[in-house]
Amino acid sequence: MEKAVQYEVSEGIARLTFNRSDKLNSFNEQMHTEMLLALKDANKNPDVRCLIITGNGRAFSAGEDLDGVTEDMDHGEVIRKRYAPVMIQLSKMKMPVIAAVNGIAAGSGFSLALACDFRLMHEKAKLVQAFIHVGLIPDSGNLYYLPKLIGHAKALELALFGEKINASQALDLGLATRVVAGENWHDEVNQFADRLALMPTKAVGIIKQQLQKSWEYPLEEFLDCESFSQRIAGLTSDHQEGVKAFREKRLPEFKGN
Repeated sequence: MEKAVQYEVSEGIARLTFNRSDKLNSFNEQMHTEMLLALKDANKNPDVRCLIITGNGRAFSAGEDLDGVTEDMDHGEVIRKRYAPVMIQLSKMKMPVIAAVNGIAAGSGFSLALACDFRLMHEKAKLVQAFIHVGLIPDSGNLYYLPKLIGHAKALELALFGEKINASQALDLGLATRVVAGENWHDEVNQFADRLALMPTKAVGIIKQQLQKSWEYPLEEFLDCESFSQRIAGLTSDHQEGVKAFREKRLPEFKGN
């Protein structure tokens, strides 16, 4: 059976590629299983300092494969068993995660892109809140992430009207980190990932955690957590290298530990 998800690690960068291009990379059970395994592998691999998620063909992901939807389907159970584990694992990733949105990202494909740390969008890519068009609510953490990025009112508008958002609009809304011209697509995605992979990875992971806690913790508790986290960062080899490089007036060479 052909892999629904391609996964490889090279020079500090893991690449997870959806590989159902004939189905616009829509999600099925095999894809969820392989994606979760790849995410777990990347997170425990000390050599991985950045993760890129993208799709083969003309789509990032069109969301759930509707060919597998039946009238008596328990949608809630599908979310609990297949989507939730992936989204939870994504939230635990220790390294920066890039959604390289190469084409349409609809439904839960849009949700997955929202869960990533950065969204680089091909100039012809589009985002779609497709759920309302089939009488469902946005799932896979969509309404958890979306209002944090663009505010309550705009998130509600997108969820209810389900209109396509082009790359330029996504950038204006704050959904896209960058919009990339087609001829520069692969080079710019790789350059962005390379830059992240050269950073002090443990500090990057802690920054991600602290930003998440800023939504959840009162200030006093947050500052207590911050001091503990800074102690951890201060014990890393990368911190020692950073201080040494500063004193020697050179660029630091971080190793991710």
